[in-house]
Amino acid sequence: MKVDGGCHCGNLTFEAEIDESNITLCHCTDCQTLAGTAFRLSAYSYKDAFTLLTGEAKEYVKIGGSGNPRIQAFCPECGSQIYSTSVDEGPKVYNIRTGTIRQRDQLVPVRQAWNRSALPWLDDLPSIPKFDEAVPQPR
Repeated sequence: MKVDGGCHCGNLTFEAEIDESNITLCHCTDCQTLAGTAFRLSAYSYKDAFTLLTGEAKEYVKIGGSGNPRIQAFCPECGSQIYSTSVDEGPKVYNIRTGTIRQRDQLVPVRQAWNRSALPWLDDLPSIPKFDEAVPQPR
C-alpha cells in the first residue's frame, strides 16, 4: 500500500510503501514513554520503499528491549515521532508511526507486542463513555 504523511507542523513529509496487513501495536514501556500514552502503533516499510521528502529528522538512539540500539526519528520543530529503525547497515526496516500517515484510518493493528507491559485499563475501553468532541475539563 502506498502511503504518505508527515509531522504535525509540516516540516517533515514522507512517502512509503507498506504492508497494511502488518501493523503492530506495541505496549513496551519505552513506547509508552516515547509516545506519551498507553502504546504506539507502527507500520513497516523497507529502506528502498521509504523516502523522506522534506526536512531532516532529528535522531535519538535508545537501546531496545532486544538490547540493540534503535534510532528514533522525529521532527526537530514540533517533536512528532516519524519512525524508528536500526543503527546498523543490515536490512533496514522503518517502523513508521501510523499517526503520521495520512491514510491511518485504513491501518488496523494485526498483533500486539510486549503485552505484559500493557496497561490493565485498556481492556475496559469499550465501557468508557465516548464523545465526538472535546470533553470539558473538570474544575
